[in-house]
Amino acid sequence: MYSTASKVYTVEDWYSGEDFFNKWDFWDQADPTNGLVDYQNQADAQSKGLAYVDQTKNQTVFQVDSWSQVAAGGHRASVRISSQKTYNGGLFILDAEQMPVGCGTWPSWWTVGSNWPYQGEIDIIEGVNGVGVNQMTLHSGTSNACTITKPSNNTGSENFVQFSGSPLQLNCYSTQGADAGCGIKDTATTSFGPGFNAAQGGVYAMLWDTTKGVSMWNFPRDQVPQDITDAQPQPSGWGVAAGYWPASSCDIAANFVDHVMVIDTTICGNWATGAYGASGCPGTCQQMVANASNFADAKWKINYLAVYQ
Repeated sequence: MYSTASKVYTVEDWYSGEDFFNKWDFWDQADPTNGLVDYQNQADAQSKGLAYVDQTKNQTVFQVDSWSQVAAGGHRASVRISSQKTYNGGLFILDAEQMPVGCGTWPSWWTVGSNWPYQGEIDIIEGVNGVGVNQMTLHSGTSNACTITKPSNNTGSENFVQFSGSPLQLNCYSTQGADAGCGIKDTATTSFGPGFNAAQGGVYAMLWDTTKGVSMWNFPRDQVPQDITDAQPQPSGWGVAAGYWPASSCDIAANFVDHVMVIDTTICGNWATGAYGASGCPGTCQQMVANASNFADAKWKINYLAVYQ
C-alpha cells in the first residue's frame, strides 16, 4: 500500500439528515438489473414511509415496503437515490447503523458515470440475500485498461499482498453481456448483512486517487478509527485495505469519470435471483417477494456520508 500521511483531507460535502432529500435525486424508473422492485419518487417514498429522517438520531432511513400485499413475482416498493453532484475522485466515507438484509435483497452503495460502462462504476458495498461478506468491484469500459495486479513474485497462488480481500476476477472490463468486473470479496464477517448490523453497523471508506489507485476499507462500530470520528481522516493509519486496485495496472482517470453516488436496495434481480438457492433461502426469489415480513429489516439507517478532498 502507498502512504498518504502527508495529505490533509478536508470536507468537500457532508450529507446527513435532510441532505439526502435536498441534495440527492430519487430514481423512479425500471431497475436496470431486472429487479422485482418499484422504485419510488421522493414524494411517494416519503408519504409511504419508505424514506424519512429519524429526528432523535438525525439518521436517514431508506427501506423496502414490508407491509403491503404483493403477488409472487410482483414488484415491491423500494428506494434508489443518487447524488446531484458528480465526482472524479476523493475520500468517501459512509457511516451507517444498519444495512438491508433478507432473502431476495440486493443492497448497494456505488458510484457510476452516465455513460456506462465507458465512464466506469465503482461498487463499494454490495451483496445479496443477506448472507456472506461484502463484495467490492470496479467496472471499466476499456479492454485491458484496468486489472487487478498480482505481486511480481507471484508463483501462481492467489495471495495478493496489496489487500486483505479475496480477488474474484482480474480484468475489470465490463459490457452489457459480461458485466462481472473485477471484484474482491472481503474476509470480515462484519463487512455485510447480519454481521454488519449485529456490530451496530460501522464505517465504509473508499479512497479514489487518480494517480495512485482505488482502496476500500470497512470498520465495525467498535473499531472505527478515531481520526474518522473526528472528521480528520488519515487513511495511511488504517492498515491494509480490504480491496485495492493500483493505478499502475488500472487507468483510473480514463476509466472513472464524472460519477454520481448511488444508494439503493433492489429485490431479486440478476444477481440475487441467481444466487438465491445457494444463499440458503427457501422457495424461489419470486415467491419471497410476496412475503412482506421478510423485508422488515431491509433498511438503510445512515448517520452520514462524507466526501473529502
